[in-house]
This record gives sequence, structure tokens and C-alpha cells, in this order.
Amino acid sequence: MEKRIHLLGSNLDPLTMEKTLLRIEQLILEKKPSQHVVINASKINLMAENEELRAIVNNSPLVNADGQSVVWAARFLGYEVPERVTGIDLFEKLVALAASKGFRPYYFGATEDVVQHVVKKHQQAYPELDVAGYRNGYFDDAESVQIEKEIRESHADILFVAFSSPQKELWVNAHKEAMQVPFVMGVGGSFDVIAGKTKRAPRWMQKTGLEWFFRLIQEPKRMFKRYLIGNYRFIRHVFQEKRKRSV
Repeated sequence: MEKRIHLLGSNLDPLTMEKTLLRIEQLILEKKPSQHVVINASKINLMAENEELRAIVNNSPLVNADGQSVVWAARFLGYEVPERVTGIDLFEKLVALAASKGFRPYYFGATEDVVQHVVKKHQQAYPELDVAGYRNGYFDDAESVQIEKEIRESHADILFVAFSSPQKELWVNAHKEAMQVPFVMGVGGSFDVIAGKTKRAPRWMQKTGLEWFFRLIQEPKRMFKRYLIGNYRFIRHVFQEKRKRSV
């Protein structure tokens, strides 16, 4: 197994998509609750300010580089990271894996219409897919205990959680033991993309690391702080670590 690396305050597993899927299958078969996370520039910035989030990420058994910026930063700092493993692509490949291996996924998040649309779309694509259940992501904190009970009783093998960060990491960490799902993965806004509510950047923008720019154009007011200010902060973190390593 590739050796885990540590950069910018975060652990990272330098795996390809193929090796990530093999590792996930192993985690599912082990039947122990595990929380998967991905890191990108925004997550690195959040971790620098949020000690609880940083601990959750660094205690996760599998951490992938979702953002191309993290891949570039790792290489700049002297690490071999083979490729970006995006959350939405991993999500789609895991659904295919679940259908072929008989793993049962549970979908949690987004609006009721969106989550139903995603489940229906996946069931049409994979008729053999055995969906453990689904529910929208709108609830009060007081409902969390009932939700974890419903998920536990569904006997899901995989749980996809479509919240934003850091809410998804914090919620999953607080409830993963009670839910007893072998593999829990945060998928952010992936449900909205698959349902067609939001668009994903063209492939050439994904490959060149400009997916963030596409999202900024789509939602300039909401994404301005995250991307323009956030990217500057991320670059500053990278050069600060580079200077520390050269001393």
C-alpha cells in the first residue's frame, strides 16, 4: 500500500482512482464504520481554522485529493501524487461497484426532489442496484438520533452524505458509530449535479484545474470568498510550508 503523506496540515493517501476503489471495497468488507474524506483548497483552509475538522480528516482511514490544486501543491512540495480523485467521479464509480458487488447504498442529502431523482437515475442505469434507502438533507438537530436509527436499520453498506463542508464531516463523525455503516462518504453537491440542478465544468476545465473558475462564473456572489480569497489563502499556506521545509 502507498505510504500516507502529510502536507498543509492534512493526511493524504496518494492513490489512483483504481486503487481507491480497491481500498474502499476492503473497508466495506471489514464491516467497521469508516469515514472517507476528500481534500481541496477550501478544505485545507477550513482545517487551518477548525481543529475539530482537522482531527476528523486526519483520523479518516482514507483521504483523497479531490482538488487539482492539492495535487499540484503536493508535487511542488516534493511528493508523488499520481492523480486527482474527485468526489463526484468516485461517487459514480462507487454506485457502479455497489451494483456489481451487491453492496447497498443509502442516499442522504439535498432536497427531496433531487435525492429521489438521483436514486431513480441510478436504478435505471443499474437495475441490479439494491438501494438501502434515501432521505433529504433538511432536518433539525433533534432529528439526528432518529435519522441515524433509520440508517442503521437499513443495513446499508455505503452512505452518501450530500452536505457542504464542514457540516458533513462533523455530522458523520458524530453519528458514524451509531449508524454502523461500513463506508460513509461525503459527496457535497454531487446530488445536484447528477440531478441536473447544477452544471459541472467541461472536461477540459476539470483537467486543467479550472473547475473552480466555472463554479465562480455560475455563482459569483456565493463563490467569490471561497475561490478568490480562498485560493489566495491556500497559495499562502503552500509557500509557508515550502519555506519551512527549506530552513
